[in-house]
Amino acid sequence: MKKIRNFVIGGIENKIINLVILPILGILAVFLAVTVFQYQKLQELVLTTNEEQQEAIRTVSGETMDKVIDRTLRRNTEVYAYIADGLFSSLANKVSLAADYAEKLYSNPGDYPARRALPPDPDAQGTTAAQLLSEKNTNMKDPKVIANSELLGNLSDILCALYDSDERISSCFIGTLDGLFLIADDRSGDKYDREGNIRHIEVRRRFWYTGAVSTGRLYFTGVEKDNFTNDIGIVCAEPVYVDGKLVAVVGADLFLGSMKDAVEDSVENGGFVFIVNQNGQVVFSPRSDGVFGVKTSSAAPDLRKSDNTELAEIVKAVLGGESRIGTVKAGNVSYYVCGSPLPAVGWAVFSVMDREVAELPANVMLRGYDSIQEGAVTSFRKSLSQGRQMMIMILIALFSAAAAGAAVLGKRIVRPLEDITKKVGDLGGSDLTFTMDDSLRTGDEIEVLAEAFERMSERTLAYVDEVKSITAEKERIGAELSMATGIQESQLPHIFPPYPNRKEFDLYASMTPAKEVGGDFYDFFLIDDIHFCMVMADVSGKGVPAALFMMISKTLIKNRIRDGESPGAALAHVNNQLMDGNEAGMFVTVWLAVLNLATGRGTAVNAGHEHPVLKRKDGQYELIKYRHSPAVATMEDLMFREHEFEMRPGDCLFVYTDGVTEATRGRRELFGTERMIEALNSDPDTCPAETVRRVSGAINDFVGGAEQFDDITMLCFKYNDPGDENQGEGAMKELNIDALVENLDQVIGFVDEVLEETECSPRTKMQIDVAVEEVFVNIAHYAYTNGIGKVLVSAGILKDQSSVRIIFTDSGIPYDPTKKEDPDVTLSAEEREIGGLGIYMTRKLMDDIAYERKNGRNILTLRKALQQ
Repeated sequence: MKKIRNFVIGGIENKIINLVILPILGILAVFLAVTVFQYQKLQELVLTTNEEQQEAIRTVSGETMDKVIDRTLRRNTEVYAYIADGLFSSLANKVSLAADYAEKLYSNPGDYPARRALPPDPDAQGTTAAQLLSEKNTNMKDPKVIANSELLGNLSDILCALYDSDERISSCFIGTLDGLFLIADDRSGDKYDREGNIRHIEVRRRFWYTGAVSTGRLYFTGVEKDNFTNDIGIVCAEPVYVDGKLVAVVGADLFLGSMKDAVEDSVENGGFVFIVNQNGQVVFSPRSDGVFGVKTSSAAPDLRKSDNTELAEIVKAVLGGESRIGTVKAGNVSYYVCGSPLPAVGWAVFSVMDREVAELPANVMLRGYDSIQEGAVTSFRKSLSQGRQMMIMILIALFSAAAAGAAVLGKRIVRPLEDITKKVGDLGGSDLTFTMDDSLRTGDEIEVLAEAFERMSERTLAYVDEVKSITAEKERIGAELSMATGIQESQLPHIFPPYPNRKEFDLYASMTPAKEVGGDFYDFFLIDDIHFCMVMADVSGKGVPAALFMMISKTLIKNRIRDGESPGAALAHVNNQLMDGNEAGMFVTVWLAVLNLATGRGTAVNAGHEHPVLKRKDGQYELIKYRHSPAVATMEDLMFREHEFEMRPGDCLFVYTDGVTEATRGRRELFGTERMIEALNSDPDTCPAETVRRVSGAINDFVGGAEQFDDITMLCFKYNDPGDENQGEGAMKELNIDALVENLDQVIGFVDEVLEETECSPRTKMQIDVAVEEVFVNIAHYAYTNGIGKVLVSAGILKDQSSVRIIFTDSGIPYDPTKKEDPDVTLSAEEREIGGLGIYMTRKLMDDIAYERKNGRNILTLRKALQQ
């Protein structure tokens, strides 16, 4: 920048003047030359391209209209299909839920009380109720039929609940092999004829029953009339099998009146909707004749076999599961036809649009184009001439004004900028305050710039304070998360070996959270001297909320198991406890097992968790798959399926969470089950601790430096020979049975079977049988006052064959028979108080009798020497 006298060369002021004047001069010169040339070319272009534009508009309009029709019809059809298919899918889900419950009912009838299903009550019209009907020839006085009806009564609540869950469902029902029919609806009065007699229904001849049995799976009928209301509907049914044998068919029917009304109301602007069933027949349509018309099922043609090949191909493709759109000519009218499948029921929805009506806007537009084009050309020529003259005048005026204003503007800009530069240069150290003064209040961008510097100065000072505050807050949060990590780690067993004095097993577990705290957890503990519990679980979500939910779940499960509940019953109670107030909708997958360390037999429940892995002695690790139950806290009143298993000395069990198999490296490649099994079998005979470390090392090698997205939790359990740790006792056998007097023969038979394994005199065997009878009958009569409970009978012979030990375990009311005083046997039967003689006999017959109350259970142990 040079200054000659008072004129600055190269400064901002000079540059502003040059920036304004020189471009304007250049623009003016170029504009004049381009305008003359452009005017001539535009004249030629307008005349030569008129016909090309017309043809292009016709082509583009046609293509655009085809795309609009395609997109609109597809979207409308898919919306109809989505709504209808959702309706049928919801019906199928409810039927499957009822079928699962019926399967459990018939698989384990002894687990359910006798609950007599009742006939329809005519006074209950309008109230939801489960009503028992039958075929005409069914003998309702047959004991087997009565027993079946009392078992069916346990389905009443779930059928009523499913019926009430959706107002579109007409009824929910189940039909059995002996002609019983249990139905839930609010039309009890419709089950009576005009004479007041209960109607009979031939269950096993109904289409839904025969169709479900013939297919052996979930089955949808065609459109039928309801047996009681004559309304049209569709029935979804599913057969129920137990041990491969058919026991019943569960179903629900759905009124389709609303679907029929929706189809008939779909006629609009040359378009409408119709529905085709799985046989290619039109079942709903606003038309009664023609190729799209509704006809009776016997007269309705299969559109897949129609002479109209275009329509036949579209219907065939859509019923095959493919969405399809095309044109079809029916009579003298050409239509756009679009179809979308309904996978749940095998039907299809079709939208129809009159092609002439659809293309009418495009044709009108093309007819008006010629007149618009002619007027546009004339207006264009006139506007071009006027615009050229106006632009020349504007450029001249602009150049004159810019030359005068550039000099003034330059001075107004430069002086405030110099003041700003000086103030900014003075900022530094602890003084970061930029203040405005009157010289900077120019009312333009310079004032805005100065204000920006002032605000920036204020924000900088505030930012410094905020950084100090955030730093302190981060340190506080870090300390709290560190404390939460310590608390969570302390809640999980982390001392290994956990039971150094117990040689029946070896165990090791680890949990690596994805965040400071995690949602996975494992647990293991001794319930009593011979029963051991293992838990592996994964809470939905991550971080502190999952950790809190984890600690609650762990505590509830442990308390229930220690109270003597089975794994299935424990999770059923925990499920309802976690559902109470679970506003966040969190849930937990759980693998829970209880193992008898003396016998190696156990019971496990898998509630939506990963499959366990088992290695037999001298064998390889293999995935053990069996049917899962739902995850805990997904729905109230869930039942959890129990799975019996057995471990032999030398066997190893490995359980884990999905963080193991879903560990991820680049391009979202998962570690997977196969790599996990491969890592386990790379050295299958190592101890549990080394097994867990080996799998963890394989995961780390696989993911490399990738971020861990999920908690990784593993537990390995090895079962050793329990013989040396059970005081010389051989393998104990168990019988878990209802505490009913009629089960006495089964209990005595079980004990006698154990006695057959060694030499036992008939006299000793008789004494043992009498003692077993007295104890079992006493439990059956007095232990459970509020219903039927369970008794676990364990029996085993000592290894030296010297004596037998029999253990009775129940969860009834506390009672110690060893503290019962002996009756005075010197008195006559009339003089002696009632009771106590059975316990007295048992003490006399047995060599030793011991009682303890542990974890809410009565445990009575009898011992008898065999060499007598």
